[in-house]
Amino acid sequence: MLIRKPVHEVFEALANPEITSKFWFTEGSSKLEAGKTVEWTWGQFGFAATIHVTEMKEHQLIQFQWPSGENESDVRTVDIYFEPKPDKTTFVRVVERGFDSKNAHLIEEIAGQTEGWALVLSNMKAFLEFGINLNLINDHKPNE
Repeated sequence: MLIRKPVHEVFEALANPEITSKFWFTEGSSKLEAGKTVEWTWGQFGFAATIHVTEMKEHQLIQFQWPSGENESDVRTVDIYFEPKPDKTTFVRVVERGFDSKNAHLIEEIAGQTEGWALVLSNMKAFLEFGINLNLINDHKPNE
């Protein structure tokens, strides 16, 4: 997703829970730093996840591990890449790895994660570029 903001603003929007909570989760326990464990809470769903930040490269990469579902010991790795463009925009690419190939619902799980990341990036784009929250996270599953 291309975000029409400089890379330092886009990177900060995902590293700093005071900003991220305006378009994705409702609360983060602290700013992301390599080696740190944080908790993200989606209050509207009564759900929280523990995130282990494994690598950060300023304005280039945020890498973390998070639970892959009900079992906290099963984790996936997420790489969020930030590519600055000459016109002071930023291309953000998300790669999530670690899906269980033996899972009978693998395609459904991958499709759900793809949909989720598209919603997060779209909501972030609207927030950073126009200062509005489209409520995409809340509204895509209003009954949960």
